[in-house]
Amino acid sequence: MIRIGILGDIGAGKSYVAKNFGYPIFNADHEVTKLYKNDRKIFNKLKKKLPKFIRSFPIDKKEITNAILINKKNLTIIIKIIHSEIRKKLNIFLKKNKKKKLIILDIPLLLENKINDKKDILIFVESKKTQILKRLKKRNNFNEMLYKKFKSIQLPVSYKKKKSQFIIKNDFRKKTVTSGIKNILNKLLK
Repeated sequence: MIRIGILGDIGAGKSYVAKNFGYPIFNADHEVTKLYKNDRKIFNKLKKKLPKFIRSFPIDKKEITNAILINKKNLTIIIKIIHSEIRKKLNIFLKKNKKKKLIILDIPLLLENKINDKKDILIFVESKKTQILKRLKKRNNFNEMLYKKFKSIQLPVSYKKKKSQFIIKNDFRKKTVTSGIKNILNKLLK
């Protein structure tokens, strides 16, 4: 099985690129959302560590956002609690898809949390900063302070790009992304 890790800046279109590969995707953001909605054990752990912020189940993302905005250390606490559960979900995903030719890992902190395997093929999604910011600001829940806190825990984009075996230029047009993916798959699946 070929494992492809998708890297890039916040808002560069990593999930969009991942979807266009047409192979099974492990999307960490979707898994986190499910944990907030359905996992009472996660709720209890977060409530115990952050009682001033986490009050209701299912967990309201506004409570998480508030905790992070008030104190950056809360982000570290949240990541620690969520991270171990995400690793378990990833292992389940990998076992379920072990016979697949290729799988896609759409995990925002793939390198930062050392989730990647040495043999993973890393693909960097490159987008213009101006386009990224324009798209981020259109999101309903965009919060510039939160964005800056998340940026501060991530490795530099230049480092991620250097670590990648392939680069896909994302100008947010399907044709460009599809062409980039096709070129990569041709090289990988020879």
